Amino acid sequence: MSEGKKRRTHSAEFKAKIGLEAVRGVKTINEIAQEHNVHPQLVTQWKKEILENASALFDTKRGPKPVDESSPEDKLYSEIGRLKIEADWLKKKLGPVSRDERMDWIEPEHANLPLTRQCELAGVPRATVYRRLEAMVRQQQEDQEDNALRTLIDEEYTNRPFYGSRRMVVFLKGRGHRVNRKRVQRLMREMDLAGMAPGPATSKPHPQHKVYPYLLRGVAITRPNQVWSTDLTYIRLARGFAYLVAIIDWYSRRVLAWRISNSMDASFCVDCLEDALRHHGKPEVFNSDQGAQFTSDAFTGVLKREGVAISMDGRGRALDNIFVERLWRNVKYEDVYLKGYANMAELTVGLAQYFAFYNAERPHQALDYETPDHVYRAGAGGGALIVDKFGDVDRERETDGSTGQRRAAAGVEMDTA
Repeated sequence: MSEGKKRRTHSAEFKAKIGLEAVRGVKTINEIAQEHNVHPQLVTQWKKEILENASALFDTKRGPKPVDESSPEDKLYSEIGRLKIEADWLKKKLGPVSRDERMDWIEPEHANLPLTRQCELAGVPRATVYRRLEAMVRQQQEDQEDNALRTLIDEEYTNRPFYGSRRMVVFLKGRGHRVNRKRVQRLMREMDLAGMAPGPATSKPHPQHKVYPYLLRGVAITRPNQVWSTDLTYIRLARGFAYLVAIIDWYSRRVLAWRISNSMDASFCVDCLEDALRHHGKPEVFNSDQGAQFTSDAFTGVLKREGVAISMDGRGRALDNIFVERLWRNVKYEDVYLKGYANMAELTVGLAQYFAFYNAERPHQALDYETPDHVYRAGAGGGALIVDKFGDVDRERETDGSTGQRRAAAGVEMDTA
């Protein structure tokens, strides 16, 4: 086996550092991976391990730490002695260290230690280091191309959510990007996008998670907090991407809570749900799609604890969660696409401002041009109904005089300002 194919190894300290940086959520997974020359999947995996094992830190009791009464000079000499012992020990141990491990020591951007000197100290050839750096540059170029493709796919999917990978390939070729279907499938899978049309594998729940039936077909929504729903969407950034989850009240279209994350783990979805329950009470029914985040025990366990009925979209039913889909369209066209956020911090501030505007100031056509905040507080002027088939729309118009319910029943509410 050639040296280039040897598996790299990372220390526990390195993994913890990268995982904690991902947990902070200030940078995207791609930014962290490029900065530290690791695969994005490893960053996501280390973040997940930290979140899952964080509770173990508090399993044991800890007493007060002893006070160190030694003088600063004593501490300095002690530190010098410790460093000398460790340096001598390291010199003896350098022999068995593999070249791949020593290659990981190289820091091309080090301010005070030239690359040539680093290669001498680590005992690795400069030519090998330069080849690795060239490979990193090529990978960064490929990542930039992928980001450009994600941007085009995101815009087209927002316009035409029924497009699958085949139609996306045709669309991208029309924009001058000749890519194969496997690459488009990979990008759409990373973005958690799938064509909203009947067919196999349009929604992929975790095989060990329970999927609940859809409870809202033909049910009239007549009051606030009767039905809440949630969904995830992809948000493009200048470098990498983020995920946005939101919880919306069907009757008033009010956004009750939202969170962003640099990975699609269930923890930030659970945090969003807990925030909505803490500030707005609880709904009678909670609806979501069949994604692994929402079918997880952590998420459904919160709903069971609160005694909330769980409903999940049917496979291939594009209208079962139409109100959240409309919310994503508004968020992207009225905010994200216009502002082009560069990083997670800018996105957090921008979305906070937009959702405040969306709830309190933006009039909705489906609410007779009232705001979601007003309808939610007043308990009048809203409504919704997901029909079983399009033929039910005409019958709904005959029996219900509510403008909001008629538009919602048709499944084509525009929510225009």
